[in-house]
Amino acid sequence: MTENIDFDVLIVGAGMVGTSLALALKNTSLKIGIIEAHSIETDSQPSFDDRGIALSYGSQRIFETLGLWPALQAYATPILDIHISDRGHFGVTRLSAQGANVPALGQVLTAKQLGQQLNIALQQADNIELLSPLKVTALETSSDKTTVSLSNQQKLHCKLLVAADGQHSTIRELLELGSWQRDYQQTAVTANVSTERPHQNRAFERFTDSGPLALLPMSDNRSSLVWTVKTDDEQRLLALSDEDFLQALQQRFGFRLGHFTKVGKRSSYPLGLMQTDAAIEPRLLLIGNAAHSLHPIAGQGFNLGLRDAAVLAEIISQHSDDCGQPASLEAYKAWQLPAQDNIVKATDRLVKLFSNANPLLGHGRSAALAMLDILPPVKQRLSLASMGLSQKQTRLARGLPL
Repeated sequence: MTENIDFDVLIVGAGMVGTSLALALKNTSLKIGIIEAHSIETDSQPSFDDRGIALSYGSQRIFETLGLWPALQAYATPILDIHISDRGHFGVTRLSAQGANVPALGQVLTAKQLGQQLNIALQQADNIELLSPLKVTALETSSDKTTVSLSNQQKLHCKLLVAADGQHSTIRELLELGSWQRDYQQTAVTANVSTERPHQNRAFERFTDSGPLALLPMSDNRSSLVWTVKTDDEQRLLALSDEDFLQALQQRFGFRLGHFTKVGKRSSYPLGLMQTDAAIEPRLLLIGNAAHSLHPIAGQGFNLGLRDAAVLAEIISQHSDDCGQPASLEAYKAWQLPAQDNIVKATDRLVKLFSNANPLLGHGRSAALAMLDILPPVKQRLSLASMGLSQKQTRLARGLPL
């Protein structure tokens, strides 16, 4: 390696994925840096809001391995059952933790709670240097290092640069990387709601002609709502009074939890799909939303990004002498990119299948959900997919032979 190497790994973006990667490397001998455009404080970053985050069982296992789960568990609500239905049709599928032989199918906590705990752990790590508020203004890669220029005129050199700076990645723009994108013409309306009946740790996903409507169980008998509507329809919902909004939600969801009684702050964001054409460059790679941004229909967005971070941390630890060498990048490409591609394509197929008002497709979906509910092997595979696990990983997690 040449002289003037400031960091082994330099991460751009201190959101949940970038911070998780840094924490996965905190017990190594590597020098880690994080560049963040906003001040790195426990509650100040815009991505750390009150949206509900559904951690898959696989993501919970990752945080357990990192030693972070005890702090996160205090805020988490387990998902014990998932109820899947198609509005206007009879088909229903139910998944359960008991049926999958796991303690919970997933865990729900807010982005703010998750971000706060990650940042507390980040500031306690000795080998991680926080560089904020700073932006990357230019970068240059060579065979042995990547050099970044910062908004304070400073230049830093690293063996590996990791872009974890979100859907509108500055690094992706600086590299002029292309991407595959699809605009679904849908918008998610989010809020926390309370219901007349206890949710009993049940999550609901209800498919409608405008897109899926999901409720995730939270503490104090609240549920995190993600209501997909056709773009521009969100303005009407956001402008409604709380009472009228709850009535509209009631009409869309039904009475499985009785009446909706309260709604918190409402927000919205557009839905689409993005996958970077080239997530790996010499001495540089993209992870999380910088590499792929998904529709929330299968709840895989953050969970896939966290798996990116976990896989990369494992590979970096195996190539700690030079973590940016071609061999380590090729190992990440072979391990994680096929999984990314599978999830991106599967999510896209689900959106097109379950956001279609064609009555023939509706009857077909209904029959498929009904059949799925009575076919244990197929239901087991669906449960594993929702938990972010393969059958092999699940057996290993339980200490069973392969």
